[in-house]
Amino acid sequence: MKLTLKTCDVRSWRASDADALVTHADNRKIWLNLRDRFPHPYTKRDARRFIRHVHDDIPETAFAIAVDDEAVGGIGFMHHTDVERVAAEIGYWLGERFWGRGIATEALAAMTRHAIETHELTRVYAVPFAWNTASCRVLEKAGYVLEARLRRSAIKDGQVVDQLQYAFIAPT
Repeated sequence: MKLTLKTCDVRSWRASDADALVTHADNRKIWLNLRDRFPHPYTKRDARRFIRHVHDDIPETAFAIAVDDEAVGGIGFMHHTDVERVAAEIGYWLGERFWGRGIATEALAAMTRHAIETHELTRVYAVPFAWNTASCRVLEKAGYVLEARLRRSAIKDGQVVDQLQYAFIAPT
């Protein structure tokens, strides 16, 4: 899969992305804003394992954010099942060197459209930590709406923290 955008491409992960993945993912500032399953430090072994894992997923739901064909971030969604099968949680990260350029916003908007159109979703949502104002702004610029503050709903780096729930509702 490949979505060609103005500031980046959103494309399938490649085995050759492992070095770039380590370069951009091995950053404590990034880890602090992601789930604990995202390792820190981020090693070449982690990169290879991740890329192998996403190649096994059917349907494909995890993608690289690429600038000049270099994987500089990641974006993906988790499709729910059972009665929530019309919804998916989306997540993303971007290498620090690329922050503030509108790349994450453009990738998020494109991936949201892709998820809704290809998986018949009615809702895509994200739950950033409340302290992550940059990610909240990305979500708002991509058309997501703040729905709730989930008080004391997560633990990160030894702290119990709030999360904010944002959602994008597909047009009917």
